[in-house]
Amino acid sequence: MNSSFGSQKSEPESNIVTLNVGGELFQTTQKTLALAGPNSFLSTISSSSNSISDVPFIDRDPELFSVFLSFLRTGNFPSKSTNFDLETLISESQFYGVEPLLIDSLSNPSQFNPLNLEKSLLLPLNGRDTTSAISTTTFGSVHVAHGSKITSFDWSLTRKSTILTQFVAIDSLLAVSPDVAAAGATDFSGLQIIDLEKGYVKENLNWENSTRSSSTVQAIGSSNEHLFTSFESGRRNSNAIVVYDLLGDFRPVFEISRNEMYGAEFNSSLIPATKLSWVSSYNLLMASGSHSGPTGVLGSIKLWDVRSGNAVWEMKEEVDCFADVAVSSSLSCMFKVGINSGEVFFLDLRNLSPESEWVCLGNKTKLINAKKEGLGCKVECHGSNVFVSKGGDIELWSEVLVNSSLNGENRSGDRVFKRSLMGRVEDMGSNKVTNLRFGGNKMFVTRKDQQPIEVWQKNEG
Repeated sequence: MNSSFGSQKSEPESNIVTLNVGGELFQTTQKTLALAGPNSFLSTISSSSNSISDVPFIDRDPELFSVFLSFLRTGNFPSKSTNFDLETLISESQFYGVEPLLIDSLSNPSQFNPLNLEKSLLLPLNGRDTTSAISTTTFGSVHVAHGSKITSFDWSLTRKSTILTQFVAIDSLLAVSPDVAAAGATDFSGLQIIDLEKGYVKENLNWENSTRSSSTVQAIGSSNEHLFTSFESGRRNSNAIVVYDLLGDFRPVFEISRNEMYGAEFNSSLIPATKLSWVSSYNLLMASGSHSGPTGVLGSIKLWDVRSGNAVWEMKEEVDCFADVAVSSSLSCMFKVGINSGEVFFLDLRNLSPESEWVCLGNKTKLINAKKEGLGCKVECHGSNVFVSKGGDIELWSEVLVNSSLNGENRSGDRVFKRSLMGRVEDMGSNKVTNLRFGGNKMFVTRKDQQPIEVWQKNEG
């Protein structure tokens, strides 16, 4: 198969490069091959002298080479790339030195189509412990906490490593980088920064509370610059969110949301944050937490300006407190699942005020006399999509830019959200979903009492 780049008349003859790959001739330009990067094999070929009488021979599969050459020309992998399994593409990309480009392509948001996802792979774990926490990176690697262990899968999901930690069980896990994670537990003091490749603790971070008792981790979050950790004292009478320098040596920068409880004093504002999410479009930190008591479940959601240390907005949850809450920067919305009703609600961040109320996207009649139908439900935002677990099923909520409400949609002002049920029939009705995470072009799902990690990928059919 001969391949050429555009018209040779538009390029100086000295810029044309001819390659013999596995017995087939390819012609391209030095500029195209240089896109592979300065340290790649292809870039070395492009910078060397080349003439028709002295064509370099590369003893590799020409079909695979044509895939990578097409990618360099267009920035997208051709449809023929689906004829090869991922492991083959990875091996070949390493030979040509273009693996970083392959990783970037897999983490491209345009490659993620939620309506095209289906359960296609199970990632096995060592031992018998089920998953307690999971974290992903933008290009598709995933770290899984199970019991006292953390198992890591690389971006291709073909290479796995497991380390043993000091924790009995890990409750919070956050990927700081492909090889470093922050981990904490509600019954073990301190936040640990762990080198997952070498298996040792790089940093052990603690919060010095007023009672000088141990401090346990309730939640972890991050922005591009900061690592956020919600701590609670061992005596459970004080809590705070500590902000660390993520780009430096993890030194504490400042502290926000410090609460001290005295005697029987308690209200929803004093609940420690059990979920932290960075809202990049507003430069705010969302912190939420709930508490189950004699009068029901109470909760608090706050948006923090970490530069000033002030809470710019707060909502106290009392009637139908959230089972889970998430924020979408792309949609400028906050979403929750009501713990009593099990229904999905949203708040528009563009016109947020102290009087703002949740808008129900589901069945409003279920709000009366409902009893914890949403207990254990999860909600996560990824790009412009909202994913909600209902038992063993997963719902997808997406905004529809139309002026009228259709079947399966709910309209509030000019915002319409449509509900879709994800997966095939055989993907539904399994054990309750306990985690939903996203990395690269994949969705990772864990379920109650099931150990393997489900990988949902694009349906190539």
